[in-house]
Amino acid sequence: MTKHIVFAICGCLFFVNGFSQANSLEELLNEIEQNNIELKGYQSFIESQQLENKSTNNLPNPKLSGYYLPFGDNTTGDYTEYQISQSFEFPTVYVARGKWNESKSKQLESAYANKRQFVLLNAKELLIDLTFLQRKKVIETERSAQSKQVFDQIQELFNKEQVGILDLNKAKIAWIQEQFVVEQIESDIQIQRAKLKTLNGGNAVKGISKQIIFTIKIGTLENLWQEKLTNEPVLQELKVNEAVSFQKVKLEKNKVLPDVALGYNYQGASDSNYSGFYGGISIPLWNSKYKVKAAEANFEYQQSNTEVITSSLYAQFQETYNRYGLILEKFNEYQTTMGNLNSEQLLLKAYMLGEYSFMDYYVELQFYRNASDKMLQMEKELQLLQAELLKHQL
Repeated sequence: MTKHIVFAICGCLFFVNGFSQANSLEELLNEIEQNNIELKGYQSFIESQQLENKSTNNLPNPKLSGYYLPFGDNTTGDYTEYQISQSFEFPTVYVARGKWNESKSKQLESAYANKRQFVLLNAKELLIDLTFLQRKKVIETERSAQSKQVFDQIQELFNKEQVGILDLNKAKIAWIQEQFVVEQIESDIQIQRAKLKTLNGGNAVKGISKQIIFTIKIGTLENLWQEKLTNEPVLQELKVNEAVSFQKVKLEKNKVLPDVALGYNYQGASDSNYSGFYGGISIPLWNSKYKVKAAEANFEYQQSNTEVITSSLYAQFQETYNRYGLILEKFNEYQTTMGNLNSEQLLLKAYMLGEYSFMDYYVELQFYRNASDKMLQMEKELQLLQAELLKHQL
């Protein structure tokens, strides 16, 4: 059976108990997105940067200057002059800078999308881990109860002098170990809840249980990669960086054009005065030297950087996808083999009937428990790999 057939059939049968009916995965992630302090702070940062970018395209302040010259040897009376003027860059510069600012706004938005994805992926992984810890706690609590049942029976046999102290001590140690496992899982659950609370802006994430079922559905490698090229924030940010650098080239080319100044000038002495319009133009010899070449070089770098990072991300994505397929295939082999065995209950029943000694029972029990734990761990790893593969859908 090919990998794609395995994905199509087994993916629809693969379930993870995760979240309550009142709080689906999407609702919990939406809540975290709304409350996350880092994302709120970054939104404020984006607003400040956008306003600052707009301010770079303002006209300089008008300039008012004047002279009053009453001293000196003159026969025409005191000399007075004042001038008000407005300087500005060539009009096409403002158009180019406006487009550059627009592209920088998109750059900020793509950076936010990248940060948002990081936060939500972290939250989703914590929720997956918490779900499996809760499932593991149920399993280990049942195992602890079984160990207590076995210990009680051996204690009774010991009291009747039908077994020795070594068997009693082994049964007690097995029970204590199971109790410790349950306590450790509970501690891990509290740690994960605390991490989720931090991501949720200090608010406890409520409504997490094991009621809802959600399925893993994953497409072919090629289709999934095409989705990522369109929606993956990291890849979108690379494209936006290219656009920003390209607009920078156009801006620097326009800034080679001269600056212009216009105004009004008045000159007067005694009963004689002159007034009229003032005009000036800069000579662009030094200010733009090398800036166009620097912008063009940066644009070329952004293009090559996009190609290199995209190739690297594709290689990582392909590796994750192949690992997902391998683990899914092995998981289904485990599930098929162990699905209907009910091995622990059968072993306990056989032990209670005296068909196994304690050590034989314990060795057989550990074999099946290790296999069951391995299957649960594979199921969790599949969920985490799926979260990584589909993170562009967050």
